[in-house]
Amino acid sequence: MMPQAYTALLPGGAAAVMDVRTGKGSWRHFNSTAARLWNHLADGTPLDQALNELTDHFTRHGADRDTVRADLATLVRRLCDTGLLTARTSPAPQPTAATVRPPIPADGVPSAVERLAGALGLATALLLLRCTPIRTVIALACVLSRVPRPDATAEHADILVHAVRNSARLWPGRAACLEESLAVYLTALLRGCRVTWVLGARTAPAGAHAWTETDGQVIGQDLEDRLWPYAPALRI
Repeated sequence: MMPQAYTALLPGGAAAVMDVRTGKGSWRHFNSTAARLWNHLADGTPLDQALNELTDHFTRHGADRDTVRADLATLVRRLCDTGLLTARTSPAPQPTAATVRPPIPADGVPSAVERLAGALGLATALLLLRCTPIRTVIALACVLSRVPRPDATAEHADILVHAVRNSARLWPGRAACLEESLAVYLTALLRGCRVTWVLGARTAPAGAHAWTETDGQVIGQDLEDRLWPYAPALRI
């Protein structure tokens, strides 16, 4: 069965969890203490064992045992209230060393075929994200990832991003990062290649993002964005 929660490992031991059980999904950000408990549970550690191990860990570092147990009990109640305590989880991917690729020059104009593929990719992404739950979209993307395709070069992926963005200008609504990145993923498949679709999060300030990568490079992002990098929770 498909996972219901995906974890991004953030700096300082924090974490962000993408819950895809309902609708478009939601993100929850955990500080280092909450993330430590969550990671134990996501790895399959029984709750009682995880609580004992964390209590021992913090008391060894000078914390009061009763206070630690009370704080952990409060955290467990919150996880229960959200339903995450029983959610199926996916192993957290390790943050990658991908670099943000400089934007393509303005003269990198997509061909007519690529513009058509970009329009189809965007239309399909918009339809999927508006008419189906995010968990269904993820499941479909996972199925499509099994179709043999060579990885797109970074230069070709740049062109595909432009093709999608050209089509998005004609869309009366807003094509945000989720719609755009999924559209690029689908457009690449239509053009006989593939890119990696990534959903992730950052901390300080907390936020979530979706993007595409190929050849170890983040595609279509602004190099001047000082809030990068994001940590991946799901890579397809």
